[in-house]
Amino acid sequence: MTIWPEEAIVRRHGETEFEFDTVDMTVNVGPQHPATHGVFRMLLTVDGEVVVDCEPYIGYLHRGLEKLTENADYRQAMGWWDRTDYLAGLNCEGAWCMAVEKLAGIEVPERAEYIRVIMMELSRINSHFMFFGAFGADVGSFGTSFTYAWRERERIYDLFEEVAGDRMFPTYFRIGGVTMDLPENFEARCRWLLGSIRQGLEDLDGLLTGNEVFVERCRGLSPVTPEQAINWGLTGPLLRATGIPWDIRKVEPYSIYDRLKFEIPVGTQGDVFDRWMVRLAEAYQSTKIIEQCLDEMPKKGLVLNPNLPKTLRIDSGEVYFRTEGTKGEYSVYLMARGGNKPYRAKLRSPSFCNLSALREMVIGNYVADAIIILGSLDIVLGEVDK
Repeated sequence: MTIWPEEAIVRRHGETEFEFDTVDMTVNVGPQHPATHGVFRMLLTVDGEVVVDCEPYIGYLHRGLEKLTENADYRQAMGWWDRTDYLAGLNCEGAWCMAVEKLAGIEVPERAEYIRVIMMELSRINSHFMFFGAFGADVGSFGTSFTYAWRERERIYDLFEEVAGDRMFPTYFRIGGVTMDLPENFEARCRWLLGSIRQGLEDLDGLLTGNEVFVERCRGLSPVTPEQAINWGLTGPLLRATGIPWDIRKVEPYSIYDRLKFEIPVGTQGDVFDRWMVRLAEAYQSTKIIEQCLDEMPKKGLVLNPNLPKTLRIDSGEVYFRTEGTKGEYSVYLMARGGNKPYRAKLRSPSFCNLSALREMVIGNYVADAIIILGSLDIVLGEVDK
């Protein structure tokens, strides 16, 4: 944008010449834009093509999860929670159920614990495939990454449908276990699926990680130090990309994760490329976790605590239960003061906390790179807005 202030006019030999000056310009991205990965808006202030400021706008998808939860009984509330991180609904169901179980002192049958972990790790892989496909398109793969990612996501969803009767919002977990046992052919189907998932990961790895354009655009872009990550409250792959091996499944194990062997992938620079590599490695680790569960899971047994009352009432108490969600620390705070409804419910949503660092991450980078940086956060707006 060009302006001609009065003081810039210079008269020479009877002719008028103009000295050009530049001013900052605002660029609106969203809220309805494929690059925002949901109903999200960011207002970029740019000097030429360099971002000098960024103002994120959220709240377009707010549905009042916490207040709805406080007005539903403990069992009914779960239907709201798997719609937060809707790419990994089973992880959200697991966090809610485990928080209530800890608050009420409810035990979960061993077979149900293994089933839960299998389903949660498949959800983690499913969510990561969504990131792989979308991020590849952000960088410039023009949909090829989506083709590979969707192939595997459809197969995972098919298995979810066989197990729970629904694909995206299974509502399969129950306080005290799961709603029904696995189909008879589940183990064979799941092992075949793991082979397909690994092939899909190899396809995406070959398509993007070894691509010179992809590497040049991502390596060294928006690096984050461990100190910055901690100060900004980053968790999940964004934190581990800086080199900090922090994973709730390891540092504060829940369910049966303390029985399983898996590694925590970490990066070195905390840049966009490391965020990609950490998620890719995590998906491989999830396949190893699932295989161990299939090997060790009791072949028969209860899948739901048979001693649960028809109406669950909790006298008093409070709990903060942390889980390792697909985007980071997905945690539930609950307070009970009698009755069949929680007195207070709160979700610590990792995407909300991770998104708060967006401004610092994009300033000083080009507008085109701001889209890649946003994509590397892997936000899901149902969880940001709650």
